Amino acid sequence: MMMRGVVDPGDNPSAHAVVSGSAVLVVAFVALNLLAQYFGKLRHTGGLDHYATLPVPPASVVLGTAAAYASFTVPGVFVTAAAGSWMFDLPMGRLWILLAVIPLAGAALAGLGAALGLLAPRQELATLAGQLGMSAALLLGVLPASRLPVPVQWLRDLLPSSYGVDAFALTFAPQPDWARVLLDLGVCGAVGLGSLTLATWAYRRAAR
Repeated sequence: MMMRGVVDPGDNPSAHAVVSGSAVLVVAFVALNLLAQYFGKLRHTGGLDHYATLPVPPASVVLGTAAAYASFTVPGVFVTAAAGSWMFDLPMGRLWILLAVIPLAGAALAGLGAALGLLAPRQELATLAGQLGMSAALLLGVLPASRLPVPVQWLRDLLPSSYGVDAFALTFAPQPDWARVLLDLGVCGAVGLGSLTLATWAYRRAAR
């Protein structure tokens, strides 16, 4: 709503970036920020000892928790995307792409959030890391990439959620480049697999 005052509505890259970035930011807030705090609290309050007694593999604990947290974002993402599309006069016919963006970007961010929480030496540092990660998702996701300085664009390329933002933003075009959309979603999926693997390793390490 604040960006609506400085960004022109309609079919332009800035409007695409604001709406898609705001929608994916909902995922970042829960999957990255809250999950980092949750696992940080579990580790430093002894909660992992309970999970360690369950007859399930570590990957199931990480995946189950990440999936539960990511599922909470679905209503907020669709409401944000629909409201943003209405405010910026963008088409709503392809919001279905969020059904792919949410789980793929969510997996990448949830794995990263869980790893930050499990690897942080103190609970407060886990909270700080999650908040800094969410701030990065805000600044690097909502602002149009083409207007960022080149070094900042490189940092943006390292942020997993930026590929989900780009995939969603591309669908606002009259004739989307579906090959590029699939490529961005594929990057999200690959990073998600890697980040969840890292989170599983961090869980095993912390539960020893």
